[in-house]
Amino acid sequence: MWKKVLIVLALMPLIYACQKTVFTGRKSLNLIPNAQLNQTSFAEYRQFLSENKPLTSGKDVDLVRRVGNDIKAATEVYYKANGLAGELKNFAWEFNVVDDPTVNAFCMPGGKVVVYTGILKVTQNEDALAVVMGHEIAHALANHGNERVSQGLVTQLGLTTLDLGLAMSQKPAQTRNLILQAAGAGTQLGVLLPFSRKHESEADEIGLYLMAMAGYNPNEAAPFWARMTKAGGGRPPEFLSTHPDPSKRSAKLKSLVPKAQDKAKRYPVPKSSRYKK
Repeated sequence: MWKKVLIVLALMPLIYACQKTVFTGRKSLNLIPNAQLNQTSFAEYRQFLSENKPLTSGKDVDLVRRVGNDIKAATEVYYKANGLAGELKNFAWEFNVVDDPTVNAFCMPGGKVVVYTGILKVTQNEDALAVVMGHEIAHALANHGNERVSQGLVTQLGLTTLDLGLAMSQKPAQTRNLILQAAGAGTQLGVLLPFSRKHESEADEIGLYLMAMAGYNPNEAAPFWARMTKAGGGRPPEFLSTHPDPSKRSAKLKSLVPKAQDKAKRYPVPKSSRYKK
């Protein structure tokens, strides 16, 4: 498989390397074909679930799947309305709950989501859970994993776009490790490596739009992140290690609420698309 990845990368037109992020319009470097990155992501997700058995039933499972599928439906409505439906073709959504006290959640490239029961003690309500899941799903939709590994390929392997294919073919082991890291492999409990503060802020914004369009209250975002910070005692949980300053984050989220509410009005999700128990 990796030989195919290298061949695709060597032949990939450079014009496709720089893409615009949906919702924000920010340009980002994405050197890895999403279909290939997601293939790795899905394999690592299955490995994670084999080592961390997910719950199969119960109120927590139903809650996470309901919120996840509502956000999925909102995503599809927005992308279709903006002529971007094709960008979701490589997503294979899945929402699972792991019984673990760790305060965490993640979404791997391609829409593979895990929520730890530990974070449900902090969310406390359905709207706050939508904050968490919207934020994590936003990372995947914005191709933050792809951007991170692309930056790693350029910096750690010392590449330029002109010698990308040649250099990667000469260093396949390092290339594979970087791709696995972007897909969540090789890290403790399979959790994605920390994103940059730029990525976290962007995920905050996109996540707020997603949850609002899915029918959840965006005003719950700032209080939730305040609880997350408090949950760490004198220091924030690892989940927040690279996140924006709490006070600035709160102010930014509050300022974005009207915009999120406007998107909810412009892109309503049909009731028939919402999750059914």
